[in-house]
Amino acid sequence: MSMNKYIRLAILLLRLSLGWYFFYAGLAKVTNPAWSAAGYLGGAQTFSGLFAWFASPQNIGWVNFLNEWGLVLVGAALLLGFGVRFASLCGITFMLLYYFPTLHFPYAGAHAYLVDEHVIVLVALLLLYTAKAGKYFGISALLARTRLSSYPWMRLILN
Repeated sequence: MSMNKYIRLAILLLRLSLGWYFFYAGLAKVTNPAWSAAGYLGGAQTFSGLFAWFASPQNIGWVNFLNEWGLVLVGAALLLGFGVRFASLCGITFMLLYYFPTLHFPYAGAHAYLVDEHVIVLVALLLLYTAKAGKYFGISALLARTRLSSYPWMRLILN
């Protein structure tokens, strides 16, 4: 195997791993009727006003829905290799929204100094975005070989 093949394999494994990470996290929330983001958001250390607004009774319904199903869809897109760049951007947004409530500068949570798992996942998603990781053994790679790839709107999804 050439170095290029090893890099593609590593990117594929990273994409699949992160896909499962997001998919399972979302599925665990969707299947638990008692789950709510209110507690996590209510304890925010940074941008507490913004996160309290998210956790307010008039907003928590749509916040929970977007959180649960957003995670499932990001995970599915990464697992399938379809819309990976858009899914990566959505995942990066999730990671930022999960990072700031636990950030009590310079401590991120109880066991981290600035960099915690949210930052690491964010950087990994940034790699998937820049590497156009959907083209490695994904649905995007298959569709890129069809007529669909000639449509400008489809190129946005495939890249």
